[in-house]
Amino acid sequence: MLYNIAAIIVGFLLVIWSADRFITGAAATARNLNVSPLIIGLTIVGFGTSAPEMLIAVIAAADASPGLAVGNAIGSNITNITLVLGVSALIVPLHVHSGILRKELPLLLAAMLLMLLVIQDNHLGRTDGLILWTSVLLLMWWVIRQALINRSEDPMYAEFEQELPRPMSTRLALVWLVIGLTLLIISSRILVWGAIEIATELGVSDLLIGLTIIAIGTSLPELAAAIAGALKNEHDIVIGNVVGSNMFNTLAVMGIPGLIYPSTLDAGVLQRDVPVVFILTIALVIMAFGFKGQGRINRIEGATLFSCFVGYQVLLYFTEL
Repeated sequence: MLYNIAAIIVGFLLVIWSADRFITGAAATARNLNVSPLIIGLTIVGFGTSAPEMLIAVIAAADASPGLAVGNAIGSNITNITLVLGVSALIVPLHVHSGILRKELPLLLAAMLLMLLVIQDNHLGRTDGLILWTSVLLLMWWVIRQALINRSEDPMYAEFEQELPRPMSTRLALVWLVIGLTLLIISSRILVWGAIEIATELGVSDLLIGLTIIAIGTSLPELAAAIAGALKNEHDIVIGNVVGSNMFNTLAVMGIPGLIYPSTLDAGVLQRDVPVVFILTIALVIMAFGFKGQGRINRIEGATLFSCFVGYQVLLYFTEL
């Protein structure tokens, strides 16, 4: 057991560090190629923050543990909304200024509806995976198109420009990109091995481990970045990173186990986890869109979201253990 716990701790530390190096290298390379900061922020950074979840999903599905991948995708979405945004809003109330972000919020809800549609038969197969991944490609096309249309006009442009890594040579950026990706793959493998072994020893499902330990661990970098962004008044980036990460988790990460290891879903996914993440997503859209004015998440709403995080962990305890 101690070896497995150590593997998870080491895996998490390496995943967090390597993901940061991967994003830094990719963003610096794109910047040197004169790619717009808005495109870098909306695509490379958005994709990079979900890279750990995607690699963990690939390795877990290849190891015949699709429940771990599904749990990680859904659990990360729940953690991002309740813990990441909840804690950030408790520190500094968050306001939405970006027009692109307001357009992304309904897309997040549409992605959730699509996921619900493909898994409503309680099975995640290759056709489902293809549908979800086709949607990812369409989403990327739409995001890039919006960034090109808005260019420097959107408030997120200035926020992303401030957060881009310091200038570095393309050669150094590529070195960091390769090192980050290599260590990300290795650390994800270590993390999945430790998680599966702990699930086996404790006699719990790999879904539960994915929903809790793995989901919370892979969301820690987003939590740290969100708190830092909130303190620097980069509210659009804080909410935008969660929206982007959740869209990738819903479409890309959920699609991976379907493509690699088609399987029947655990009964708890449709009966408990999907309704929870769906309700939370609707709440996020209502708060951040601002139907009667500027979108915002105030401290009371932040406290409510954080309470939902605690409540969900309690729900898992009573329904899974």
